[in-house]
Amino acid sequence: MKTYFKIIKYLQETLLFISVVIMIILPLVLVFNPSTISGDMTLQLYSIAHIFLFFVMMIRPLADIFTKTKWIRPLVILRKGAGVLSASIIVSFIISKLMMDPSGYLATMGTLKYWSFNNYAILAHLADISAVILIITSNNLSKSILGTLWKKIQKLSYVYFYASVLYVYLSYGNIDLLYMLIIVTLVTFVASERNKRRLLEINTVAPTPLQTSLPVQNRIRI
Repeated sequence: MKTYFKIIKYLQETLLFISVVIMIILPLVLVFNPSTISGDMTLQLYSIAHIFLFFVMMIRPLADIFTKTKWIRPLVILRKGAGVLSASIIVSFIISKLMMDPSGYLATMGTLKYWSFNNYAILAHLADISAVILIITSNNLSKSILGTLWKKIQKLSYVYFYASVLYVYLSYGNIDLLYMLIIVTLVTFVASERNKRRLLEINTVAPTPLQTSLPVQNRIRI
């Protein structure tokens, strides 16, 4: 198990390193040599982002469902690296737009067209903003500064997942993404129900203060 944790740590560092490389190289390519990134390649990049995001959304509920499977729970650690890598692809496209026309891009964010339902723009931009916030706060400094608010902010991963998956599916008809959405929804629901039942069992089994103050032979009568 010790070796397993070392492998996970190495994978985490590798994913974070790749994410940094992507955010340095991809925006430069998109700005200075955009012809190398075709429409098909853009879709492939989106697919890679969604595969890693799918892992992020699946691993915690799976760990909550299969609590006796010891090798699953440590994989939750990789949610950070996988999430950052996924977001780095989306954020790279945003960075390229800011590099080409920063004032124009920022100005459009305040228009109704930016948030319209035409061509599912609102879904794309909700995913973009969520990805930016998540990647900025995915570090220990943000965690210590934000405190309890940090966990609430990380729930934007649901907005990022559902908005981006729906946008790409509705815009390009990628049926695999629809399957991802259904699977994540079902697994998350099952995990939530299991957690509720587990919490109920703990509260039922745990003795009340009155019970603990009574002799053992009398507690069962309460």
